[in-house]
Amino acid sequence: MSDFKVGYFVGSLARDSINRKLAKALVRLAPPDLQMQEIPFRDLPLYSYDFDADFPKVAQDFKAAIAEVDAVLFVTPEYNRSIPGALKNAIDWASRPYGQNSFTRKPSAIIGTSPGAIGTAVGQQHLKSILGFCNSPMMNAVEAYIQFTPDLISDSGEVSVESTETFLRNYMNEFSSFIGRVLTVYPRAS
Repeated sequence: MSDFKVGYFVGSLARDSINRKLAKALVRLAPPDLQMQEIPFRDLPLYSYDFDADFPKVAQDFKAAIAEVDAVLFVTPEYNRSIPGALKNAIDWASRPYGQNSFTRKPSAIIGTSPGAIGTAVGQQHLKSILGFCNSPMMNAVEAYIQFTPDLISDSGEVSVESTETFLRNYMNEFSSFIGRVLTVYPRAS
């Protein structure tokens, strides 16, 4: 079995984000072949094509971090039935300048949590549309819309409900298998 480096994005910039808790749980429950690392984007300025000729260092570093991983995982809330603006900004930076899209042929998966019963489903659909345009092969099943309840996940990523923990562990195992399948078709550059 191959080891895969997975970069993950936490869509919320909030310090006490429930999606950050979910990300910690996913890192803890990931199979040993997935090496998980967060790719932060808090410090990116608002994207403008005016930067395309001379990307700022923070954006260069951000794109380099994506280039170093084999796959990406988006752990994101839903804002106004879409994705958070900061996450969209990060995707814009990663996919530019034209012809230098960091997500091309990079396996991806999306998961999110919210207190609402549909747990980020509509926001995830928007993100799927964006990633489809970015030519990122997406794990479309297993879908994961987690309804967050108080104390479901601790600050350290411990899951209090056994069935949810089992589901999240299986989700990460499926993502590992998906990455392997995609990279069989689109091998990593040597």
